[in-house]
Amino acid sequence: LKSNPSNNEEKEAQTQLTKSDELQRLHSQALSAYQQEDYQAAISLLDEILAVCVWDAELRELRAECYIKEGEPSKAISDLKAAAKLKNDNTEAFYKISKIYYQLGDHELSLSEVRECLFLDQDHKQCFSLYKQVKKLNKQIESAEEFIREGRYEDAISKYETVMKTEPEVPIYSTRAKERICHCLSKNQQATEAIKLCTEVLQLEPTNVNALKDRAEAYLLEDLYEE
Repeated sequence: LKSNPSNNEEKEAQTQLTKSDELQRLHSQALSAYQQEDYQAAISLLDEILAVCVWDAELRELRAECYIKEGEPSKAISDLKAAAKLKNDNTEAFYKISKIYYQLGDHELSLSEVRECLFLDQDHKQCFSLYKQVKKLNKQIESAEEFIREGRYEDAISKYETVMKTEPEVPIYSTRAKERICHCLSKNQQATEAIKLCTEVLQLEPTNVNALKDRAEAYLLEDLYEE
């Protein structure tokens, strides 16, 4: 403005200044809402700011944190992915993305994100510890699925039982393991056990198509056609 004070530019400069003040005010409000644990309010304020300040990694990380606190981790992923690109060597973002994928039951994506973290810093303690856990679980699940493809149902059942012991804290892995064990029991003509286990899965996930199909197969083995 000082170098070239024409009318048009003065108007533009004033508009930008006003907008800048407004964004700073919204930023203070967002931080205050976050500190007061009003995450929903913080998210809507951050939405307004990020519509203008698209490339602000820290604001994206803050919004991701709000989504996590609100129990919407899958929404946090895109903000964290952007933050990982916008900030150099952002191991923290990769760690959080990997952790979220792991909690959501996507062990393969979790593994690939935690590897990105270790690629940036091979001595990162949290990432290394998560990497060991995910890699172990991933290997067991792959091995169990290989047994199923080969028709070795007893081996697959035993491997999925190991999966449940490896990760007892995140419920989705137990549910998936039970779903696959039910499949193996049904294929192995152990109808009673299959019906019992599939029913357990369906109490947790009433619309689980695989469990419904496998339980139907088991009912057929028992001549329970109506069921």
